Amino acid sequence: MKTLSRRQFLIDGTGWVAACAAAAALGPFTACGSMAWAQEDISGSVFKGDGPKQVWKWSREGYSYQSLDENRVACLICPNHCVLSPGDRSVCRSKVNVNGKLYSLAYGNPCAIHIDPIEKKPLYHFAPRSTAFSLAAAGCNFRCLNCQNWEISQAKPHEVQHRELFPADVAGSAKQAGCHSIAYTYSEPVTFYEYMLDTAQAAREAGLRNVLISNGYINREPLVDLCRRLDAANINLKAYSDAIYRKLNGGRLAPVLTTLKTLHDQGIHLEITNLVVPTYVDDADLVRRMCAWILKEVGPDHPLHFLRFQPRYRLDRLPQTPVSTLGRFREIAVAEGIRYAYIGNVPHHDGNHTYCHHCRRLLIARAGYHIREVHLNASRCEYCGTAIPGVWA
Repeated sequence: MKTLSRRQFLIDGTGWVAACAAAAALGPFTACGSMAWAQEDISGSVFKGDGPKQVWKWSREGYSYQSLDENRVACLICPNHCVLSPGDRSVCRSKVNVNGKLYSLAYGNPCAIHIDPIEKKPLYHFAPRSTAFSLAAAGCNFRCLNCQNWEISQAKPHEVQHRELFPADVAGSAKQAGCHSIAYTYSEPVTFYEYMLDTAQAAREAGLRNVLISNGYINREPLVDLCRRLDAANINLKAYSDAIYRKLNGGRLAPVLTTLKTLHDQGIHLEITNLVVPTYVDDADLVRRMCAWILKEVGPDHPLHFLRFQPRYRLDRLPQTPVSTLGRFREIAVAEGIRYAYIGNVPHHDGNHTYCHHCRRLLIARAGYHIREVHLNASRCEYCGTAIPGVWA
């Protein structure tokens, strides 16, 4: 991984600048720098011996791990199942073995803080026109060639500028800002699971909802624990192909499908995103097979978002996804039986709008993340009275 200088990071504006702006608007926080034990990155494998000798202030012992012989530990949060000897760091870069115990280094130290419209997540059938207090800590358990937030997702916690904001403070700041929910987003929340879980509990106690924006690469048991505090999720189903997952993302398909089924079974409001990367997932047959799986396993009512790819990071040589391709995939999804299919990252396209699946009348008109019209009576179509799946209040 290319290491960004502080100046480059500030110019890019992804993490520290955004966090400072949001923090300044919400009240005083303590600024934090970076630690001195940064080491060379070895993408795609466990980092041998580059962990700290002791944990830092923003650490918690892991909530789901197994102790093994010779002071080794096995992380049980995600399907990577990292087995770490003392001093080793996990694939997600956020977990380390210190003296035979697994620690998270991403607890109370978010590197990005924003107040976003819920539509940006994207969640189109969940509390429209509300705002989400959105935060991320560094790290990811994937190695996506098409990553859109690589400055923080492909970094270790001590390599990025961050703010100190522990769970109770997150909930208090979100309430102060008038937000409806807290969103765990931007990087990969599975990698800061401990921080997310405790923050979600603090949010519940404060009367706030919790929203997960994730690649869905998490084991079932920790996911079920999270679901006790979770209200909505958008899972990025990268491709309905295990081979593409291996090549494009450094993961596997099956665990993500299990996550989708688990969220559905647990009654969590679920929406699904498919980023249409040219030459990788712009395949109509893949879309048909993906829709067939969705219909069979979780039903027709979970919104499906086809997002336009932007050429950045390691795939900057590729073109943007043609809008015509997105439109064709949306039509395929609807024809296959998906009741609510959308086009994302194309402002002002008709595919941003919500139409009644029964009478086909316009229900919600969107311009980017702004809602211009709503034709719902509570949760029903204003014209034909059909119940529209979602959480509308």
